[in-house]
Amino acid sequence: MQWTGKIIGGALGAFMGPLGILLGAALGHQYDLKAQGQAASGSRLGASQQFFLATFRVMGHVAKADGRVSEREIEAARGVMSSLRLTDNQKREAIGLFTLGKRADFDLDGELAELRRSCGTHPELLRVFLEIQLRFALAGNDMSGPVRLRMTRIASLLGFSGAVLASLEAALRGGRPGYRPADSQASMESRRAAAYRVLEIEPSATAAELVKAYRRQMSRHHPDKLKANGLPDSMMEHAKERTQQIREAYEFLTERRGLG
Repeated sequence: MQWTGKIIGGALGAFMGPLGILLGAALGHQYDLKAQGQAASGSRLGASQQFFLATFRVMGHVAKADGRVSEREIEAARGVMSSLRLTDNQKREAIGLFTLGKRADFDLDGELAELRRSCGTHPELLRVFLEIQLRFALAGNDMSGPVRLRMTRIASLLGFSGAVLASLEAALRGGRPGYRPADSQASMESRRAAAYRVLEIEPSATAAELVKAYRRQMSRHHPDKLKANGLPDSMMEHAKERTQQIREAYEFLTERRGLG
């Protein structure tokens, strides 16, 4: 018997009181009946739907890595939902999924195996997924203790090495779009270092390597390309923020190098 819809429906309904729980479970039951029919015909969730479900279930799992979910992690989850500009209905669904991910019996390996299957030949979607989880982990507890270990495992299950994870972490720590520190020598050096991290190249890179890195990063994060490959509309804000960050890093470095 399918129970996913009943659990999700009940969790979402819990925010509306006892009547909401019954209503949510009833709606979830209809979901389960539909899911059973899909399973019988051999069909599976598409990349877009699987991406959304996995994003918040895995986020809940990461939050519970040390055995408890802190207020800071709850606020971090809300922050990610807000930054993605989810609708009210999407936020309610995301909260229910986050709650499911906190369960002790959550199957991380199975979840990510299904995500990899759904994304098929588009590894850039998995990279975006990992970035979103990193954003949450950094905001939730700065990737400390068990959370770092859990994120390392998630990266591995998605097919990414520890070096890639470290590179993405450095890029996300490199500064948000619109970041403009004071024009002092120290702050300029800090911004220069952050820009190289965002583009994932060394300061010794040649001008040609700088252009190549910029094009590579823009290709990886271009919203239209990601959407065509299955990224949900609800995740487009992350892609837009990253392309803006990449563009600003490139423009800053070309200006400092006198290449503009």
